[in-house]
Amino acid sequence: MKITSKIIVSACLFFGVTAFSQQKWTLQECVNHAMENNVSVKQIELDNKLAEIDKKDAYGSFFPVVNATASHSWNTGLNTNITTGILENQTTQFTSMGASASIDIFRGLQNQNRFRKSKLALISSQYQHLKMEEDVALNVVNAYLQILFNKENLKVQKQQYLTDSLQLVRSEALVDAGMIPSGDLFDMKATIATDKQRIIEAEYALLVSKMSLAQLLQMEDFKEFDIADVEYEFEPNTIFFESPESIYYKARQERTELKIAENNVKIAEKDVDIAKGAHLPSLVGFYSFSSRVSYADIPDGKGGVMRPQPFFEQFDMYKGHNFGLQLNIPVFNGFLTRNNVERSKVNLEKNRLALEQTELDLERNIYTAYADAKGAMETYLATVEMLKAREEAFRYTKERFENGMATAFDYNQSQTLLVNTQSDLLRTKYDYLFRTRILEFYFGIPIIQRN
Repeated sequence: MKITSKIIVSACLFFGVTAFSQQKWTLQECVNHAMENNVSVKQIELDNKLAEIDKKDAYGSFFPVVNATASHSWNTGLNTNITTGILENQTTQFTSMGASASIDIFRGLQNQNRFRKSKLALISSQYQHLKMEEDVALNVVNAYLQILFNKENLKVQKQQYLTDSLQLVRSEALVDAGMIPSGDLFDMKATIATDKQRIIEAEYALLVSKMSLAQLLQMEDFKEFDIADVEYEFEPNTIFFESPESIYYKARQERTELKIAENNVKIAEKDVDIAKGAHLPSLVGFYSFSSRVSYADIPDGKGGVMRPQPFFEQFDMYKGHNFGLQLNIPVFNGFLTRNNVERSKVNLEKNRLALEQTELDLERNIYTAYADAKGAMETYLATVEMLKAREEAFRYTKERFENGMATAFDYNQSQTLLVNTQSDLLRTKYDYLFRTRILEFYFGIPIIQRN
C-alpha cells in the first residue's frame, strides 16, 4: 500500500493552489481596462486630436491674417543735418511702426472645400477609433475564452489523474487477487505518468493564455493575473434565425470599416475639388497702416540744442494707409495644377475601388462567419454524442478490466479516447461561443457593452 499512499499524496499536490491573485478579472473589466490602456487605442486617440487641430486650421483660413511691425534704429556718424542740410557728426534715431491685414475674398472655393474635408477627416478618425476599439474588444473576448477553455481542460486532466490514481489502487487489489497479471500495474503507472505530463502541458497552456491577455491589457505582472471563473453553457443562438443575406444587409448599415471606406471616398472627392480650385482666379483684400518718427539732438549755434518735434506729433504727421484688392489669375505653372487634379482623380478612383473591395470582403467574411458558426454548432453537437459513446465504451472496458477480461492496454486506449473527446468537447464549445459572437458582431450586436 506504499504505492497507494504516494499516489494519493501526489494527487493532492496537483490539486493544491499555489498562486494567489488579488483580483479575479471579469470580461467586462478586461474590456474596459483594454480601452483605457491599450497602446493602439491611445494612438488612435492622438490621431483624433490631430484631426481636431486640422479642422481648426481649415476654419482659421476664413479669418484675416493680421501682422504688426515695429522697429527702432540708431544712426551714428556723419549724417545730413535735417535742418541745415550740412553733413555733421551726429546720432539720429528712427522709429517706425505699422500693421497689415489681408483676407481671402475668393480662392476658387478651396478654403470652403478644405474645411469640409477636415470635417470628413475628423469623422473618419472617429470611425477609426471605433474600429480599433472593436478589434481590441474582439481580441480580448477571444483571449478570455481561451483562458476559460484552458482552465476547464486543466480540470479534466486533473480529474483524470485522480481517477487513474484510484484505478491503480483497484489494480493492486486485482493483482493480489490473481485476477490480472502484475505486468498490468506497469501500464497503469505509465498511464499516470502520461496524466502528469498532460497536466503540466495544460498548466503551461493556461499560463501562456493568461500572459497573452495580460499583455493585451498592457499589464506587466502577468504571473499574478487571473480571470473570474465563469461557466458558459451551450445554448442555441437566435442569430441562426437570420439568413446570411439579412446579416449582410444589416452589416452594410452598421459596419465601421464600410463607413470608413465610404468616408474616404468623400474625402478624395473634396481633394479633387480643392485641386480644381487652383485653376480659378483668387481675390485678396488687404489693408496696412504705417507711420515713422525720427529725431536727433541738433546744436542751435547758441550753445543749446534744437529739439525735434514731439513723438506723437511726428507719428500723426507721417501716418499713412494702404488698402486695396489683389487679383491673381493663374496662367501657366508648368502643368503643376493640372497634374494635381489628375493625381487627385486617380486617388479618388483608388478609394472607390477600396470601397468596392471592402463591400466584397464584408460579404465574404459574413458568409464565412455564418458557415463557421454553423459548423461549430454542429461539431459541438456531434462531439456531445461522441462523448456519450466514449463514456459507455470506457465504462464497458473498465468493467472488463476489473474482471480480468481486458488488458491494461485496452483500458488505457479506451481512456485516452475518452479524455481526448472531453477536451474536444471543451474546444468545440468555446469555438462555438466565439464564432457566434463574431456573427452577432456583424449583425450589429456589440461584442460587449462598455461601461
